[in-house]
Amino acid sequence: MLIRSNILLKLVSLNINYIKREMIKYVLGLCSSLILFTYRANEKLINTRIQKPNIIYIMADDLGYGELGAYGQEKIETPNIDALAKGGMLFKQFYSGAPVCAPARAILMTGKHSGHNYIRGNDEWRDRGMVWDYMAMNNDSTLEGQRPLPANTITFAKLLQEQGYTNAIVGKWGLGAPHTESIPNNMGFDYFFGYNCQRQAHTLYPQHLYENKARFYLKNKAIAPNTGMDEDLDSLDINSYKDYTLDEYAETVMVEKMMTFVEKNKNKPFFLYWASPLPHLPLQAPKKWVDYYVNKFGDEKPYVFRKGKSGGYFPTRYPRATYAAMISYLDENVGKLVAYLKKEKLLDNTMIIFTSDNGPSFTGGCDPQFFDSAKPFDSQYGKGKGFVHEGGIRVPFIVHWPTKVKAGATSDHVGAFWDIFPTMLEIANIKKDVTTDGISILPSMTGKSAQKKHDYLYWEFPEYGGQVAIRKDNFKMIWREIHSGNKTIEVFDLETDIKEQDNIANQHPELVSFFFE
Repeated sequence: MLIRSNILLKLVSLNINYIKREMIKYVLGLCSSLILFTYRANEKLINTRIQKPNIIYIMADDLGYGELGAYGQEKIETPNIDALAKGGMLFKQFYSGAPVCAPARAILMTGKHSGHNYIRGNDEWRDRGMVWDYMAMNNDSTLEGQRPLPANTITFAKLLQEQGYTNAIVGKWGLGAPHTESIPNNMGFDYFFGYNCQRQAHTLYPQHLYENKARFYLKNKAIAPNTGMDEDLDSLDINSYKDYTLDEYAETVMVEKMMTFVEKNKNKPFFLYWASPLPHLPLQAPKKWVDYYVNKFGDEKPYVFRKGKSGGYFPTRYPRATYAAMISYLDENVGKLVAYLKKEKLLDNTMIIFTSDNGPSFTGGCDPQFFDSAKPFDSQYGKGKGFVHEGGIRVPFIVHWPTKVKAGATSDHVGAFWDIFPTMLEIANIKKDVTTDGISILPSMTGKSAQKKHDYLYWEFPEYGGQVAIRKDNFKMIWREIHSGNKTIEVFDLETDIKEQDNIANQHPELVSFFFE
């Protein structure tokens, strides 16, 4: 019995050791599997970062084709934006979707030109009440914003978001209203900071902006747009303009929020839509830049209107200097963003686009003739913002992407805002069957494949008398004053008549007939 007991104990001992060895093997195997899984997950994450670049779309507001140094501007200094062009590709024949804010932004987001887009003009949704009363809007947020996009609208931001991008819009939205489905957070953006309403953006010292769905209050008193100067104030005294330069400048606050977003999301793919309100009126800019241009341009006649009298936006002591200052301040902040991307070694994997939503304005004290803002096109009223002539819809368009786009390149490809949707999908390698009017311009950017071309480009704009335009090859057809019954079609040859002054419709009946096909 004793012998049997010893044998039994030995067998038990052997079994225990065996179990221990097997458990150790199991644990080591599990650890190896976890290490391998973690490695592969990290490798997949790294590969995803390489495959999906960061995307930054910078859109100025009412910046003319000729208001950047890279496009021939001689008075306003834009060294940082010019550097993007020098290090990337400058498009010479790129167009906005519309000659004013809201439809241009809707076309950008949806990829559908104005003949198919839901938003075709600056629709302020007037049946809500006193939508143009600044004080009423401050007291009642339901009066803010524009007519909303339909809730089921597909934006390219939504598709980027579905593929793992973290998205932000900083600046001016203009495509909906608070308390509707058409706010940025419902249209593909994880973060929003800025103006929900483009009428609120008629002051750059507002009482509030929006952070996501809630108001973000600034330390500014309420000075309604179009407030004139008191009759007893001297228009040559800079102190007479103190009500128009308040405490917190919207663009400064928005850029701070934008930089915070980039810093927080630098380790994963992000899409940033920087919809700056500059240089859209009113004429308000940081003092250091105004002083710089006062010294450069010298004294000038102020832009003044008195309280109770007609005028637009706000009086300004140095209108030309202030306008130039707005553009240079935007340029300064572009430089700040690029410097951060360089420091964090993000620039090589970041595509930056710089453009404008439409051509230069003509009111509120700005002077497009002085700056030749739409150069080489006409800049005066009727040819710039609000009109489908080249000065109103052809915009600067710069692409900077060090690893993909050749430095110092230019492109004569004819494209438009509705091309951005399919371009973004191709850049992010998103395979989604979505109907747009656009064609990806990635081949033009990279030069790695043949670029498809549009048969024609189309604009339909119900404002300023009603207008339609078509660009086909080098020809531009324009139908104006539609609401008043005009039936005359104008035809211009952009190759020989860039200012659209010589109507040759009688020489090209086939182009006039094409217009009605």
